[in-house]
Amino acid sequence: MHAAGFDAVFSYAGRTAAPVTQPLPTRIGGFGGVPGLVDYLRAEAISHVIDATHPFAAGMSKNAISACIETKIPLLGLERPAWQAGFGDHWQHVPDLEAAIAALPDLPARVFLAIGKQHLAPFAAKPQHHYLLRLVDPPEGALPLPDAQAVIARGPFTPEGDEALLRAHRITHIVAKNSGGTGAEAKLIAARRLGLPVILIDRPGLPPRKTVGSVTQVLDWLRHHGASAERGV
Repeated sequence: MHAAGFDAVFSYAGRTAAPVTQPLPTRIGGFGGVPGLVDYLRAEAISHVIDATHPFAAGMSKNAISACIETKIPLLGLERPAWQAGFGDHWQHVPDLEAAIAALPDLPARVFLAIGKQHLAPFAAKPQHHYLLRLVDPPEGALPLPDAQAVIARGPFTPEGDEALLRAHRITHIVAKNSGGTGAEAKLIAARRLGLPVILIDRPGLPPRKTVGSVTQVLDWLRHHGASAERGV
């Protein structure tokens, strides 16, 4: 968007300590729900909104939909295509976090818990497992699991690197969110190569909205809707 000359603001949620620098003016943090987002959009004279949040950041996406309906600002969702199982994959799809926990075996296992840092504590319901976590930032304080180890790393990752990680930690099961995209797919390719079972959490549902699957389509949509002549995105 910067290269295309759009007058735009980039918004980070503030989940990581050192987010990647962007070539656009950047704000960090929440808005204060729908009312706060409505106030921001109006105060900044925003003309278009692109919701490119993580597929599991459903709260932010729902707020964006509601705020754009209230302000009558055009909204476009940029969604990564969901991952689809292929030959050699051993995936079990589950609807939510609770179902993922229930799907883990009763006997002790070594689990690569690739779900980020926000929803780790519920897995303490199955304390017999060893959990390997991969986090962007070092954890603040003790991990909320009785038997866990954290690896600090920032993607994108490679299948070769993830295969080596899974082998080194003798992983037997993987729990992941169906985030889609290529940056986090390496663990699934590695699991396929090693014949490991994957418990894959489905994406949360959202109200209807217009979506596209590529940045090129986002830029085309903005041009079609006159964004280059407007105040900001």
